[in-house]
Amino acid sequence: MKVEQKTKAIFYMLISALGFTLMSVAVKAIPGIPLFEKVFLRNLISCLVAGFLLIYQRRGFYVKKENRFPVFARSFLGFLGVIANFYAVERLLLADSNMLNKLSPITVSIFAVLFLKEKVDKQQVIGIIVSFIGALFVVKPSFSLSVLPSLAGLASVTFAGLAYTFVRYLNDKENPNIIVFYFSLMSVVCSAPLAIYNYVNPNPIQWIFLISIGLFACLAQFFMTYSYKNAPASEVAVYNYSGIPYGIILGYLLFNEVPDIYSLIGGIIIIVVAIYLYNHNKKRK
Repeated sequence: MKVEQKTKAIFYMLISALGFTLMSVAVKAIPGIPLFEKVFLRNLISCLVAGFLLIYQRRGFYVKKENRFPVFARSFLGFLGVIANFYAVERLLLADSNMLNKLSPITVSIFAVLFLKEKVDKQQVIGIIVSFIGALFVVKPSFSLSVLPSLAGLASVTFAGLAYTFVRYLNDKENPNIIVFYFSLMSVVCSAPLAIYNYVNPNPIQWIFLISIGLFACLAQFFMTYSYKNAPASEVAVYNYSGIPYGIILGYLLFNEVPDIYSLIGGIIIIVVAIYLYNHNKKRK
């Protein structure tokens, strides 16, 4: 692989992580807009873009019979993941929600072992356990309702892990735009009734943030796709963890949020384990 290609891939992944963080900023910046209204707009834009690409590529919208259940499962689990993620983002510090969100590669590894029979070694198992110890520092478990947003963040990465396991299964079986289209379409259809029921008419500023949620999510996914096209996932996935410092910096600058010492320890643990597993997986290959 050429150095220029890898440099491009790293740059695209850094931009992708920033895009997802800015999406979270937009979600958090309009607390007066109901959750499902945000979910609807986030997925409507992705649905339109993916649909346009399928028409442009003359690919069509047909899904092979044997792939229909995996596409449905990925779509529904992804929809649940977005709901839980937005709920957590609205109520947690931006940095904390970003830290928990970066556990999704770990949950993917767990479900890939359980359902796809992928192999893991002792070092990877230790890395997974230590990552969740880091998550406990962020969550700070307690027997009160104050822990619900953190549990939502963990639920989000669990649903995301299951959803991306189906994406991994569909890797060479379906066009990526088909997967994105049906995930977005299901999210639009399922969120529309609740978005309409609790509809709040946004003011012009709120409209800008609502549209930004969809645009940032779409751009982040686009840059992530191009990152993986220019280099193997094992070479660039670790750079997605740049979302943690992005969250800390933007949370402080925009919302005057400062993570406590436990969250910072948890974030450092998650990043260190990610770098360790990145180097370990490169040596394995």
